[in-house]
Amino acid sequence: MARNATNKLLQQAKKSKSDEFYTQLSDIESELQHYKEHFRDKVVYCNCDDPTISNFFKYFASNFKDLGLKKLIASCYREQEMDLFNSNKTENGSFYIYTGRDEENITPTSKDIAYFKGDGDFRSAESIELLKQSDIVVTNPPFSLFRDFVAQIVKFKKEFLIIGNINAITYKEIFKLIKENKSWLGINLGRGISGFIVPEHYELYGTETKIDNLGNRIISPNNCLWLTNLDTSKRHEDIKLTKKYHGNEIEYPKYDNYNGINVDKTQNIPMDYDGFMGVPITFLHKFNPDQFEIIKFRKGDDEKDLSIGGKYPYFRIIIRNKRLKRISQKTNIQQVTKKLEIPNFQR
Repeated sequence: MARNATNKLLQQAKKSKSDEFYTQLSDIESELQHYKEHFRDKVVYCNCDDPTISNFFKYFASNFKDLGLKKLIASCYREQEMDLFNSNKTENGSFYIYTGRDEENITPTSKDIAYFKGDGDFRSAESIELLKQSDIVVTNPPFSLFRDFVAQIVKFKKEFLIIGNINAITYKEIFKLIKENKSWLGINLGRGISGFIVPEHYELYGTETKIDNLGNRIISPNNCLWLTNLDTSKRHEDIKLTKKYHGNEIEYPKYDNYNGINVDKTQNIPMDYDGFMGVPITFLHKFNPDQFEIIKFRKGDDEKDLSIGGKYPYFRIIIRNKRLKRISQKTNIQQVTKKLEIPNFQR
C-alpha cells in the first residue's frame, strides 16, 4: 500500500509537471563510483541543477581533482509562478561554471551565480549552448519531460547518466535505444535508489517516507532507475543460468501469438533453450549484450500483446541466447552440408 502511495505521488508530479525530486548525495555516490574512469578530462553538465543546493554539483565539485574533470557546469530552471529547481528569487534561470581553480567557490552562493536571459529550461537556446560545450550530462531530469530530455541528449550525441522512472523502459523511444545497444540500465535500481528529497508543499504519502536528521523530507518510491550510455565491467557479467527447459517444458508455456516461451523470472531463464523467450522488463538490469540479444518488446506476430491461453502476462521483452543461437546455426549448417555430401575441400 505504501509503495502504491509513493508511486501515486510520482504520477501526480508527472501530470502536474511538478518535478521537484532532488537526488540524495548517498545515492549519487553509490552510483557514480562505478563510472569514475569516464570523467577524466571531460566537461560535465548538470543541466537541471541549482548549483547552490544540488547534490550532483556537490559531488562533482568535491571530487573534481580525483575524477580529473576539465570543467563542471550546473544550470537550473526558474518558472515565474513556481520554483521548480531554483531557490533564488529571480525569474531567470541560473548557472555556474566551475573549473577547479582555488579562487572558485566549491559551494557557490547567490553572488557567485550567473543568470540566463531566459528561464534556464534545458530546452532553451542558452542551455543548449552549454550542452554543446559538454561531454557528459549527469542529472535527475524532470520526470514529466523524460522523453524530451533523452531525445535532446541523443540529438547532440552526448554521454549521459540520468535518473528516471522504471516505466521509462516501456517508452518506445527509450526501448529502441536499449534494443540498439545505445543505452542501458545503470547499477542501482528500485530499492537501490534510497529516496528523493521533496519540498515542504509535497505531501508525504505512505510509510516509506521520512524526515532525516537535516530536516529533509524524503520519499522512497522504489521504482526508479539510472539510465546511461557509459559502459561498466558489471554490464558484461553473465547472468548465471541454472534452469533447464528440456524435461521441464510445462514450466515454460508457449505464447499464443509468438513462437517463443514465457519466463516469469530472470533467474528462471533456461540454459538449454536456443529459441525466443519472453522475460520481465527487470531483466534489463542484468542484461549482458554479449550473452543475449533483444528481439522486440511486448507484441506478438499479430502486433497484439503477448498472450498465453488467452491471458496476458505483464509486459515481456523477447530475447534470445546469442551463444546457443550460434551453436544452433553452426549445427544446422553442418547438417545441411553433410546431407548435400559436399567434399571437404569445398566446404
